[in-house]
Amino acid sequence: MGRRLIGEHGKIIAVRSWLGLSGAGTAHGIHGPAPCLRRFGEASIDARRSALQASAWPRPVACPFPQTGSNMLISRLFNLSSHDIAIDLGTVNTVIYLRDKGIVLNEASVVALELRDGVQRVRNVGNDAKLMMGKTPAGIQAVRPLRDGVIADLGVAEQMIKHFIIKATGGPTRFPRRPKIVICVPSGSTSVERRAIRDAGFNAGASEVFLIEEPMAAAIGAGLPVSDPTGAMVVDIGGGTTEVAILSLRGLAFSTSVRFGGDKMDEAIASFIRRKHNLMIGEMTAERVKHEIGAADAPPEGEGSRMRVKGRDLVSGRPVELEISEAEVAQAIAEPVGQIVRAVMTALENTAPELAADIVDRGIVLTGGGALLRRIDQVIAAASGLPVVVADDALMCVAMGAGQTLENQRLSGVLALS
Repeated sequence: MGRRLIGEHGKIIAVRSWLGLSGAGTAHGIHGPAPCLRRFGEASIDARRSALQASAWPRPVACPFPQTGSNMLISRLFNLSSHDIAIDLGTVNTVIYLRDKGIVLNEASVVALELRDGVQRVRNVGNDAKLMMGKTPAGIQAVRPLRDGVIADLGVAEQMIKHFIIKATGGPTRFPRRPKIVICVPSGSTSVERRAIRDAGFNAGASEVFLIEEPMAAAIGAGLPVSDPTGAMVVDIGGGTTEVAILSLRGLAFSTSVRFGGDKMDEAIASFIRRKHNLMIGEMTAERVKHEIGAADAPPEGEGSRMRVKGRDLVSGRPVELEISEAEVAQAIAEPVGQIVRAVMTALENTAPELAADIVDRGIVLTGGGALLRRIDQVIAAASGLPVVVADDALMCVAMGAGQTLENQRLSGVLALS
């Protein structure tokens, strides 16, 4: 260990191995302990301090274990246990991108809470919790911690994010991981809403939390040239919000966000069936109707596809089953679709002339789960007069774009700390 110098009360005054001296004492040009240190047992505290400062011994450093050698190796080993991730924290689904591995998780943003002995605990998270929606007994509640793209319940959101991070990185480990996290946020979110998302990431175990606006992440994931001096337009139709943005040179030239998306369509379908057929259906049934026969406008011929739905009759109170058509669903969601079209037209009206010229050539790119709605591209194309295309793998575009900012240094400039 090296030679130790002992003072009064048995305290160690100096340890030569900490100071980097060899057994022969040749380091720093010193041979053996300094003469002033031999008398430390009789000196006062002030005398010791003066003697140390006047001696040829090197000054003590703030940390007795400098980050060299084995200590740096330990730091690198801890860094290897950390996995940087990107999170598309959506109202309906949460998608996680793991650095160098791609999409590793896609689950519902739902948490099942159980009240036991007066204490509320998390029972299920993700797809397992979604299966319980509308079917929970007393004492169990299935909730969505996000509404309209932002956090509505901070505590529950933290538990959900922590669960997803552990699941995406391969389960709990002996040494807790502290990953760097990139989280997508709506472009129209307030500073308070962004701080809530950032705090949720830190409380879930992140070492650093960066935010990226959803339309920027969607454009990167869709393969648009966001770094070039050319204009590109992206429409991200999510569950809680619809983001419309004009991008150029890794920035948003114009963006707008409307709180109309897949959730509003589900509510509109349930409300329409209740008014027209006196049938009460649940949230999950309305979502299934949208996925199976939902369309942005009426079919060109007839009533289109048909589907049987089950619910509770409001007149008799009995469970009943009836059939609805694609034309009825298109009529039901006409208002949310109209709001999305108006947001697109607002963005085009506020576009600079040179960027508008680029958009005429490139057209509009649709991303998000709402882009999969039948004929939504045709409705927007008819209103804008521009070509409209749906991105490949539209549901994953936002998470993939956020993940690419972790791997591509040229894109890291689009990240923000707050």
